[in-house]
Amino acid sequence: MLNHANKIDFYTEQCLKASVNTCGDCIKSGPGCAWCKDLNFTKTGEQEAARCDTPAVLKEKGCPPTDIINPKNDFIKISNKPLKAGENPVQIQPQEIQLDLRPGMPYTFQLHFKRAQGYPVDLYYLMDLSYSMKDDLENVKNLGNDLLKELNKITGSARIGFGSFVDKTLLPYTDTNEAKLKRPCSDKNEPCQPAFGFQHVLPLTKDGDKFKSMVAEQHISGNLDPPEGSLDAIMQAAVCVNEIGWGNSTRLLVLATDDGFHMAGDGKLAAILEPNRETCQLVDRKYSKSTLWDYPSVGQVARKLEEQNIQPIFAVTKKMETVYTELSKLIPKSAVGVLSEDSGNVVNLIVDAYNSLSSEVIMAHEALPEFISVKYTSNCKDGEKPSDRGKCDNVNIGTEVVFDVTVTVDRCINSQSFLIGPLGFNEKLKVNVRTRCDCECDDINQPHPHCKEKGKVVCGSCRCDPGFLGQHCECQVGQKDVASLKAQCQKDNGTECEGKGDCVCGRCQCHLTEGGNNFYGEFCECDDEHCEKYANKQCAGHGKCKCGRCECNEGYEGAACQCAKSDEDCKIDGIVCHERGKCVCNQCECQRGYKGPSCKVCPTCQRPCQESGSCVECLAFGTGPFEKSCIENCKHLRHVMVEKLIKHDCRVKDKEGCWMLFTMTEELGFDKYIVNVLKDRECPEGPNIAAIVGGSLAAVALIGLLILLIIKGVLYASDLREWKRFEKDRKHEKTSVSSVFFIHKTPTLYIRSNCLKLFSIHAFYEADYVFISFYRVPTRYSRMLRPQFKTQHFLEIHERTCWC
Repeated sequence: MLNHANKIDFYTEQCLKASVNTCGDCIKSGPGCAWCKDLNFTKTGEQEAARCDTPAVLKEKGCPPTDIINPKNDFIKISNKPLKAGENPVQIQPQEIQLDLRPGMPYTFQLHFKRAQGYPVDLYYLMDLSYSMKDDLENVKNLGNDLLKELNKITGSARIGFGSFVDKTLLPYTDTNEAKLKRPCSDKNEPCQPAFGFQHVLPLTKDGDKFKSMVAEQHISGNLDPPEGSLDAIMQAAVCVNEIGWGNSTRLLVLATDDGFHMAGDGKLAAILEPNRETCQLVDRKYSKSTLWDYPSVGQVARKLEEQNIQPIFAVTKKMETVYTELSKLIPKSAVGVLSEDSGNVVNLIVDAYNSLSSEVIMAHEALPEFISVKYTSNCKDGEKPSDRGKCDNVNIGTEVVFDVTVTVDRCINSQSFLIGPLGFNEKLKVNVRTRCDCECDDINQPHPHCKEKGKVVCGSCRCDPGFLGQHCECQVGQKDVASLKAQCQKDNGTECEGKGDCVCGRCQCHLTEGGNNFYGEFCECDDEHCEKYANKQCAGHGKCKCGRCECNEGYEGAACQCAKSDEDCKIDGIVCHERGKCVCNQCECQRGYKGPSCKVCPTCQRPCQESGSCVECLAFGTGPFEKSCIENCKHLRHVMVEKLIKHDCRVKDKEGCWMLFTMTEELGFDKYIVNVLKDRECPEGPNIAAIVGGSLAAVALIGLLILLIIKGVLYASDLREWKRFEKDRKHEKTSVSSVFFIHKTPTLYIRSNCLKLFSIHAFYEADYVFISFYRVPTRYSRMLRPQFKTQHFLEIHERTCWC
């Protein structure tokens, strides 16, 4: 056994005890705690918790070393056969141990391992019989004797078996046409067996000829999709221990395939919802649940292979090497080899993989009981630095390696056991674990004078008879209700003695604090160790802790006495914080927006020009909405009328529409300003009545003239159109000439057609007789010709044909 005193010292340097009343409570509270059973160790009124501390502290307080109870971890080898080779080899030592551990205290022991010469080997060959593996099957039929020969060179005792697989016989994995199920191969002249999931052909045997004959009876089958049912086959080969014939040996499972694999969840494509149950389901050597259970997950396969100590070797084609290399990373103690085109190299591949796997030793354990943890440190070769991986590589036959195994129990538990061993080997170490949570004090089970003859001494403290309480069983409660006594120890129906003491005879007997002082108060509510800290000092070093609160020295204040009462650092020219904040702990706490040590500046504040406009109007000009309540509403402003402003901070329009110009300068305090107002406001000029009236009349005249011109133009355009049409019609009709005598009193005669003047004769006089010839006008134009005169005229019309 190793000397681990240096590792344990760390755990025994301190005792973080909670509320303890007995030796058992003390031992459970931490690996560094010990108990003093000396009868006179505690003083009158002192709590029994004082008996619990580190051994060093108990010695300092006067406890005799012989009275200190400090249980240690214990280690017993139940089975410890030496390592040996031969017919019944022993490769691991010890084989069974008993650990009695204190909660929280680790214990480390050594586990030895040596690979034995001639250790038996069981190899199960699991082959993909889909159509693409046709050439490979022919080579495997002659594999048996060669493979046994090579394995026997290594071990002297080898067995081989054979199984085959394709995929589930359901769509979309396999063509479910009845004829296709019976003969899934495309070549009608080639031997072909019906589609199947997994079938166990030959149990493990030493007979190479039998292997050859059984495999010779196998034929290629087929399926639809490229991935195969490999994981289904591996799972059945792992869990069907008796059917396969696995023995106490190195167990190898060779998977030969040229394609990928289906996994858990793929079964949903065929409406298979029930998960894989990880149990053997071989009926007549065929997997009976192939169409009922989903494929197993990679995790399920890895777990079962590890439980059965089976080491898989994936013999795959070059194109599948990457896929199965990634799978190998998820399955401990597995190897990958690349098959040649016809699997001609399979024997060498298996031998190389076996040597690689056997030389790798990985220490592991099964599922651990709750609250138990295990760690490994490997000592692989002389001079090689220890590793915490629990793994050694390149371990030759006959080479011994040592692992340091550290077991820790976190709390008191019932007796438990678990197995530890190297992966891929059947030999295991059984570890039995018990926890040491009780004290062995060798007390006399009878009334003791130390307990007033009213109780027994148990590990130095009194265990009182019914009806008696107290440190020495001095409190006789008699017929009193214990619940009512305990109620006297509860503040506002809270925890008994605030959880910091024991209720004895209706009174609280307080425990010790972490610093070794007593809690105090009627309900143990007070202690002088838990006050607020400042700068990592209790009460900032400026006061004393009393019942959880700081009592500050003169000149200091605050919950942690961190504040000096002076306000000198807050003053500028005798004014505290520019009247824009308050002085707390000799520092200004400014109102919103103000910054700096004295609240002088406000980087984000804007001058309230618009908000102050009404006040400026009433203060400076006596108008506006605050005209009658200016003093009450505008106390925060002081105004000064000026003739000139250097700058115009604010420009606000007043009630009369004039612009007020002013500047605002902030005074001490919050929202207080001096306002400099320009006497002269900027008001707009009045309207020019004469210009407005004259302009209006001119506009009316221009508009009238424009209307007349428009009318004139429209009439002219209309007459012109009619005249042109008249001339056109006249040229195509026969006309006649008539004579008319006009006696007219005016000098001018006008003849028009639709306001178009056709001709005029000037200088008419009464004495004149004028003969005028007219063309005969068609009837449809009779209304278009009319004479226009400024005075009365005489017009004679003949034949009503519009003679004028």
